[in-house]
Amino acid sequence: MAKTKLYALDFDGVICDSAIETGVTGWKVAGQIWQDMPEQTPEDIIALFRQVRPVMETGYEAILIMRLLFEGIPAQTLLNDFTASIETIISQDNLTTTQLKKQFGETRDHWIVNNLDEWIEMNPLFDGIANKLNSINAEQCTIITTKQERFVSQIFDANNINFPVERIFGLDRQLSKQEVLNDLLAQHPNHEVLFVEDRLPTLHNVINDVRLESINLYFADWGYNTVQDKRQASEIPKISSINLSDFCKL
Repeated sequence: MAKTKLYALDFDGVICDSAIETGVTGWKVAGQIWQDMPEQTPEDIIALFRQVRPVMETGYEAILIMRLLFEGIPAQTLLNDFTASIETIISQDNLTTTQLKKQFGETRDHWIVNNLDEWIEMNPLFDGIANKLNSINAEQCTIITTKQERFVSQIFDANNINFPVERIFGLDRQLSKQEVLNDLLAQHPNHEVLFVEDRLPTLHNVINDVRLESINLYFADWGYNTVQDKRQASEIPKISSINLSDFCKL
């Protein structure tokens, strides 16, 4: 008898195309920190941000990416040496990740309160995702994301998706994705867990965790990843590369 499926889904890049909103929020916060930045986000920098987005893991990093792009750092440089670039600007400008996270969340909250329609418009769901989520029993799906949970709930509510807040595991819980997946396995030993993620490094982390060997891994090729990521994912037997259309049938 086939096991019941339990979907474990990343949010940004799998469910929601949030790149524009994330970049603009990052720009807004950067303008609070560095006074020489224009109020409006230039379209060419948004385009560059999309190129760099695959190496970004947590929202607050958008602040630093947008600043570095404004300073003229090439997108390819950030793709090639992201960690060093981020650490350098944090150090030289005496920033802290705690404060950056706080400012990023507060700026999003302010945007939502003052212009919810605009904020939602910049966070569209990928085609077919709403129907897919509404077709799954809510108890058979968990969101595992580095986004703050209240923002996920806002986007679901705006798209008429009734999703229980207790099944959204975000930045607030301060748990790694591996920890959340391990807890899911413990709580649902008779389920087939399907983890869908667009970041190849995250899938590598799961593969390297012996506790998670039974999880089926899917690389979302419509998300925030590079051509090189797609090629590498296709060469790893443990990972199944999947496109958006096939995911909606999964």
